[in-house]
Amino acid sequence: MSFSITVKQQLFDLSSPRVMGILNATPDSFFSGSRMQTEKEIAQRANQIVEEGGTMIDVGAFSTRPGADQVSQEEEIIRLRRALAVVRKEQPDAVISVDTFRPEVAQMCVEEYGADIINDVSDGGLTGIANVPLQPQPSELPQMFHTVARLGVPYILMSVQPTLRDVLLGFARKVSQLRTLGVKDIILDPGFGFGKSVDQNFVLLNEMEKTKVLDLPLLVGVSRKSMIFKTIGGNADTALNGTTALNAIALMKGANILRVHDVKEAVETVTLFNQTTSQTTT
Repeated sequence: MSFSITVKQQLFDLSSPRVMGILNATPDSFFSGSRMQTEKEIAQRANQIVEEGGTMIDVGAFSTRPGADQVSQEEEIIRLRRALAVVRKEQPDAVISVDTFRPEVAQMCVEEYGADIINDVSDGGLTGIANVPLQPQPSELPQMFHTVARLGVPYILMSVQPTLRDVLLGFARKVSQLRTLGVKDIILDPGFGFGKSVDQNFVLLNEMEKTKVLDLPLLVGVSRKSMIFKTIGGNADTALNGTTALNAIALMKGANILRVHDVKEAVETVTLFNQTTSQTTT
């Protein structure tokens, strides 16, 4: 299925899968190779993502790994301001996504640094993530929904639900809420590694093409996650081969965006996938 979103007042084509490179402005992300704290490290990472073929840069400043330290909103803003200033200087034309679950942080990133996409890993700002306690779901719409509607930027909606049925029901309800507020560009993220057991992650991946019933682009983030090394052994540092295998499966199941640590390998996977799907039998 062909999709596009509006970025910088222009259509950003998703008909061919895109690769989103991860840039973590944190000292404690689960994969040590993604941690970038100094301005030099941030600049090198931003340039590396683009040079290796990534067309989107996902900047985060709050680690969601289990056991990570809590980060105050003030500290998250400080980290993001430092990182986004460098990324914008090094790659002014890059499509920048900001990984945050805080509406105030999202607003700052868009208004001060022109962030193009908000990537919200909190299931619409209502439920707990990794090291953030679960919160009761209020009857009113999430503040984040109002914020992205007001900002007019694409929104990545992630699910922490454990089964395909619950993922689809949650997505359908929240997409309707977002549409009511006027949000036009929505990307769905099934949330691999969030609120799911290892087995549930694989069941969801196997059934993922069924999310296309919602007629929205799909982002998949399995890069170096524990579902890989808890299955084949090792750890995040040794999970590149497993990541590539699952990325290939995700593309076959309909992924439009791969969110990854290892951009070069993901771009090569997309290239081979495109070459395979472009062939016709004679």
